[in-house]
Amino acid sequence: MVQHKPKKSLGQNFLRDKNVIDQIIAVADIDHTSTVVEVGPGEGILTQPLADHAGKVIAIEVDNDLVPLLRERFAQKKNVFIEHADIRRVHLKELLARHDITTYCVVANLPYYITSSIVRLFMENKDVPPTHLVLMVQKEMAERIMASPGAMSILSVAVQYYGDVSLVCEVPRTAFVPVPNVDSAVIKIVHRGIQTTREEDKVFFRVVRAGFSARRKMLVNNLASSFHCDKEEIRGLITRCGLASNVRPQDLSVQKWQILTNQIKAAGY
Repeated sequence: MVQHKPKKSLGQNFLRDKNVIDQIIAVADIDHTSTVVEVGPGEGILTQPLADHAGKVIAIEVDNDLVPLLRERFAQKKNVFIEHADIRRVHLKELLARHDITTYCVVANLPYYITSSIVRLFMENKDVPPTHLVLMVQKEMAERIMASPGAMSILSVAVQYYGDVSLVCEVPRTAFVPVPNVDSAVIKIVHRGIQTTREEDKVFFRVVRAGFSARRKMLVNNLASSFHCDKEEIRGLITRCGLASNVRPQDLSVQKWQILTNQIKAAGY
C-alpha cells in the first residue's frame, strides 16, 4: 500500500475500515461497464476495489506527493487513470470528453471545507451529470444535506433540488488515520435528471438565496427586503403557496420553493 504522511492543509484523513469500503462499493452500483470518477483517492485504498469492479476509474488527486505514488501503484491497472488536478478548478466537460465519458458516477471522500462546492459542481453540471454520487463526508455535513423542512438550508435545498439523498452508513472517527475530531457518514445522492434550463435554475436559486438572506427572520421580510417590494404583496404570494404568512425559510421543502419561485416570477420580480 502507498504510505504517505497526511497533510492537514488538505484535510487528509485516510480511510482504513474495510467494512466501510465494502459498503461504499455495494451502493456504488458498478460493474464492468461502469465509469467512476473518484475525487481524492488519497493512498488508493478505495481506488483498488473500484478498479476491480468498474470498467474505468478516473481518480483526481491534488496532492503533488501522492500522484506519483498512485501512478506507480496502479501502473499495471489499464482501467485506472490518475489525474493530477484540483477538482475545484477542473473543466469538467473537457475532462469527461478527454476520457470519452458519457455516463458515470462519482465516489469521493471529501474534506469538510470543499464538500459543498464539489457536490454542486457535479449536481449542477448540465452537460454530463453523474447518475449518482457516493460521498464520505463529515456527519454534520451529511445531516445538513439530508435535512427536512424545519431545518433546511441553501445547501440542502440545492442538493435536494437535483437529487434524492439517502444515508448509507455512519462512520466512526476511528476508521481513519489520522483520527479526526469528528465522525463521518456515507451518503448517496441519486440524480433525478430533471429537465430544467440554466435560466430556470438561476431564477430558482435567486429566490432561495433571497429567502435565506437572514435565516432567523420570517420569509416575508427577507423576500420583501431582497426584492425591494411591498411586504403585503409578498405575504399574499406566500399564502397563495399554501404557506403560513409567518413561515421561515428553513421550513420550506424544495417543492414549496419551486411553487413560490413560480409565484414570484409571475408577479414580475
